[in-house]
Amino acid sequence: MAMYGTNLKALRERIGISQSKCGKLINLDSGTYCHYEQEDLLMPLKHLITICNYFDVSMDYIFGFTKIKKYKSLIKEYDIKQVGLRLKAWRKENKITQVELAKELNTTQSVIADYERGRYLIATPFLYTICKNYKISADYLLGKIERKITLK
Repeated sequence: MAMYGTNLKALRERIGISQSKCGKLINLDSGTYCHYEQEDLLMPLKHLITICNYFDVSMDYIFGFTKIKKYKSLIKEYDIKQVGLRLKAWRKENKITQVELAKELNTTQSVIADYERGRYLIATPFLYTICKNYKISADYLLGKIERKITLK
């Protein structure tokens, strides 16, 4: 499941910076960053957010959900509690139980509960899967935009 590697590489090459510089942005070496671009390793969401902020692009663009690089009023910071509240509100709006979502994501109900309580930031593949399957903006769920956007 390709998520972000191609778009990260294209953005990096477009402005002519090295994988080493991108790695330094998130306090990693160029080898690890290279694995993230190739998607041999999954980049933690907090690092993806840092990279999106650096390139001034939306998470939806990085994930390939839209060709729009940046939404108006894109907030750089995220609040882990707000992410949890938005995830919970989205789940309830769609009448999905924590158990059902956990099963779909191949995880446990307690992991979903921890995300919704804001104990942990949602894992990159889980956010990607929810957004792709339900056509909801990753930037909205992350609290980086206020307006709920339905993806095509």
